[in-house]
Amino acid sequence: MTLTVAGQPKEYDAGLTVSKLIELEQVETPMYVTVSVNDAFIPSDSFETAALHDGDSVEFLYFMGGGACDGVYQ
Repeated sequence: MTLTVAGQPKEYDAGLTVSKLIELEQVETPMYVTVSVNDAFIPSDSFETAALHDGDSVEFLYFMGGGACDGVYQ
């Protein structure tokens, strides 16, 4: 089946779950990744059971926190 992963079309075997795709794509820090499939967020507790289908678009997202700025830039 063909999935679009991070904007790139890729071929995978049928029956793939989000969890297995994270493993195959060697996602860095998988415990902190948020996954969207066709623009819908998948809860992390559903990664093991969330099936992917031919034509799905998958994005791996990382939310980064920022710090306060005191107004001084160097």
